[in-house]
Amino acid sequence: MKLHYAAGTCSLSPHIVASEAGIPLELQRVQLGNDPEYVALNPKGYVPALGLDDGSLLTEGVAIVQYLADRAPESGLAPPAGTAARYELQSWLTFISSELHKMYSPWLFHPEYGEVAQQVAREKIATRLALVERHLAKGAPFLLGTTFTVADAYLFTIVGWSPFAKIDLAPYPHLRNYMNRVSERPKVREAIFAHGMKIASY
Repeated sequence: MKLHYAAGTCSLSPHIVASEAGIPLELQRVQLGNDPEYVALNPKGYVPALGLDDGSLLTEGVAIVQYLADRAPESGLAPPAGTAARYELQSWLTFISSELHKMYSPWLFHPEYGEVAQQVAREKIATRLALVERHLAKGAPFLLGTTFTVADAYLFTIVGWSPFAKIDLAPYPHLRNYMNRVSERPKVREAIFAHGMKIASY
């Protein structure tokens, strides 16, 4: 399988999942906004995209991480389909995608949108991070309890944009501990380094 990625983007999430699951990936770096060959392959034009062994292409990070987890069920990265835990996982994936991911990007990555729009985005992000903080304060090390899942890979990736996006994580000590804990996982570090990124400290 081939992962089409760009450094510093949400494509880190499926790479973490593949690494944790022991699934080998061929990496294909994409120049976003300047790669007509990639747009011809994936008309959406953004990453991630996963080239499957049958020649088809799977897009959208939430779908890709679940696909990878289901390829290695023994990894525990996603609960079995049809279980209550799987729906809890999908609830977290949807929340991260719609309430966090799309607040950080595009609004905080494009200064041309203006300071007012960016301030609104930061205020919305703050309320959502507070919700995550309250959840983590219950004591479980990961979103679904004691097991690291694809939702953790996704949350770690998106919240990892905070320094660049000028989001202060100081009000969220449990979230900061969570970010540092996840960053210490060997397979997470492996994926970060493969993308040419550095390990941040929160």
